[in-house]
Amino acid sequence: MTDRYLELVNSGLTQKLAQQLGLPRPAVLRRHRPGRPLLDGPALVLGTGPDADLVARLLSSPAGGAPTTGETPAVLDGWDVEVHRHATPDVRYAAVVLVLTGVEHPDDLTAPVLAAASTLKRLRPGGRVVTLSHPALDSDAPAVAAARQGVDGFLRSLAKELRQGATGNGVVVAPGVPVSAPSVVAALRFFLSARSAFVDGQLLEVDSAAGELPTDWEKPLAGKVAVVTGAARGIGAAIADVLARDGASVVAVDVPAAGEQLAQVANRVRGTALQLDVTAPDAGDRIIAHAKARHGRLDVVVHNAGITRDKLLANMSDDRWASVLAVNIAAQLRINEALLTSGDFADEPRIVSLASTSGIAGNRGQTNYAASKGGVIGMVRATAPLLAPFGGTANAVAPGFIETEMTARIPAVTRQVARRLNSLQQGGQPVDVAEAIAFLASPAAGGILGRTLRVCGQNMVGR
Repeated sequence: MTDRYLELVNSGLTQKLAQQLGLPRPAVLRRHRPGRPLLDGPALVLGTGPDADLVARLLSSPAGGAPTTGETPAVLDGWDVEVHRHATPDVRYAAVVLVLTGVEHPDDLTAPVLAAASTLKRLRPGGRVVTLSHPALDSDAPAVAAARQGVDGFLRSLAKELRQGATGNGVVVAPGVPVSAPSVVAALRFFLSARSAFVDGQLLEVDSAAGELPTDWEKPLAGKVAVVTGAARGIGAAIADVLARDGASVVAVDVPAAGEQLAQVANRVRGTALQLDVTAPDAGDRIIAHAKARHGRLDVVVHNAGITRDKLLANMSDDRWASVLAVNIAAQLRINEALLTSGDFADEPRIVSLASTSGIAGNRGQTNYAASKGGVIGMVRATAPLLAPFGGTANAVAPGFIETEMTARIPAVTRQVARRLNSLQQGGQPVDVAEAIAFLASPAAGGILGRTLRVCGQNMVGR
């Protein structure tokens, strides 16, 4: 769906008028296009110690660049960014990376944070601020825990201050995991890239050193077979497009009633179509059989199929409640059980499920939907350990306000208000959700276990 207001305030005379009247002026977001550079300008890496030095070398390494002794060649291959280690006056930075893994007291935040502050007015449109830090643990000394938790509050607040489509996000590195671990590197690259256009104010934890970096960052899913449920339209169709773009062979799944649209999606991505009701008792077995018969294997399952049947709980019927839970969570649980017991989903498999910010913050009139999406978040957290012995992961993506047929049905005034509430002052696009899913589905994300990544522009619907 088109956001006409965004178009108007970014064009000609209307742009000047909006500026004079002090109206919200959401930026046109920088989204991924194959072949474009990771950043459109220099990056500033702030922080001291070996972790900061490694991140600076990682970003500045040219394609095919030789690693320093003891470093994995793939880690330092092909980023080719101009890197500064100290802020330079009058330079407009495309990214600022704060390496805060060494902070042990709140005072340790002062120098890097204030150094970053001096650059923010010169941050390029669509710029990126990314922190790398460790989580605050109950076993930490109080000063250490205070400093590490302080990064969370600092980053989320900074993200609300950024303008012109710039975003702020953080990678939280678990104890014992080096910053050179594949999932740390991949998460840093994702947050710096245009793939994370509508991800803002998020801190994503990397739990282990597992994972494998791609030889080609444009095709991180090369050789993989991915199933996408609810693929006939909207977010599901965008997921199929992005997974195929990234090199995967796609099995597009949807109900028989959507057969024509489903076939169009499957043909567009050069995949195959499977007409299937995910609530069927044998849905998991049929998905496995189709993937093996048509593609020879199954590596990724994206649980996107979902429905809404909104009503205040006082007016909720048994059917409205049961149907939403049946499609949105019970079907996923049943399919996952079939995957886990099949023996055919055991080669570094990936499960990525669609949650929702409604499942985190709640939303009026959506007790059934929020219960199902909250269930998804709990499900991936408990499923991840079951896949870990196979090198697998289960994670979720929680969209906020995304421009879809569902949000198009919201009354016009309410829809406009909802668009402007987040830090980026606009709704996201289906492709924004798809980019996050493709990242979590990649081999490089093997160290991210049971996490939920919000794609919401830093606003949770209902909060």
